[in-house]
Amino acid sequence: MHDDENAAAAPDPAGALAEAQDADVTVEVDRIAIDGTYVRVSSIGAPGERAFVLVAGLGISATYYERLAPHLNENGPVHALDLPGFAGVPRFSGPVSIERYADAVERVIDELGLHDPVLVGHSMGTQVVTEVAARRPELSDLVLISPVIDASARTIRQSAFRFLRSTLHEPAAVRWHGITAYALCGWHWFSKVLPKMIAFPIEERAASVQARTLIVRGERDAVVPRAWVRKLARVFPYAVLREVVDGAHSVMHAQADAVAQLAVAHVAGQLPDRGVSSLQRVRDDSTASDLARLAPADAWLILKSRFIELFGMARNDDEALEDAKSAHALAMADRDGLPVDAADRNAVVDEVAPEVRKAR
Repeated sequence: MHDDENAAAAPDPAGALAEAQDADVTVEVDRIAIDGTYVRVSSIGAPGERAFVLVAGLGISATYYERLAPHLNENGPVHALDLPGFAGVPRFSGPVSIERYADAVERVIDELGLHDPVLVGHSMGTQVVTEVAARRPELSDLVLISPVIDASARTIRQSAFRFLRSTLHEPAAVRWHGITAYALCGWHWFSKVLPKMIAFPIEERAASVQARTLIVRGERDAVVPRAWVRKLARVFPYAVLREVVDGAHSVMHAQADAVAQLAVAHVAGQLPDRGVSSLQRVRDDSTASDLARLAPADAWLILKSRFIELFGMARNDDEALEDAKSAHALAMADRDGLPVDAADRNAVVDEVAPEVRKAR
């Protein structure tokens, strides 16, 4: 494979937003009841023709999508889900399974009245959205980021070893999210769901999926080897593969710009398909760490919002989560040079860090 032929130029998925009058930074948090608990839904963007529904991995909160979500709403709203047992959401009672999590996602789709949403899953979330897509042949598009589990390594020991290897290439922000998310999940629930994830045969359900499927992996993702995604892609009736240079398992956070561009292009039917064996590569030279190129006021806004969000999840305080997530979206819009309505800016800052507004 020749990188010069297959590596794309640095993507700019925020371009469409930059041309808009104002970028949307207001995040709304809702709850959708299911089986004695609920799914927490964090939404950004105005209603439109196509919504994106984002499902995170085992034990992980919707926060993992915080850098991807704002760049997906050019065609409609983006809904990131916190599933039962994760991110402070109460657990299911009784048996748990990937299929039961798929039931929860279907409930969200129906309750929100979404027509042909684009389902996006990461890690265990790819199993959940694949199950949903297999049940709903009317769905048009599916995006799988770091799909698990490699059929040749379906043991807890092998998966844990590969995961630890992959974390060596993750940025500090991803490690922080992971540690706090697993703490909120708790070992009891994590250990209850983990065997279900290890055993789930995603390749068997893939054959029933009619949606056009985009599969994305990070170059340094030891959990999701190249051979595995090539094998998996061949099972789907329609699939294209992309690999993000220098990405690891949480590629949608560390290389959010590249993944956003791929997802938007996939939905628009603009990704060239050279066959699943090509595994075309893209580069991301534009995504920076959260605090890079930020003014001190915005850097403080992000740091403070992190702790507000964590305590909000621990206390099931949806208003605190809305404030914290909106503050992060505002700071990221500033970093990307996106215009934000002055009233929206002041409302977000006043709720999270009024001292920042006074310092401006």
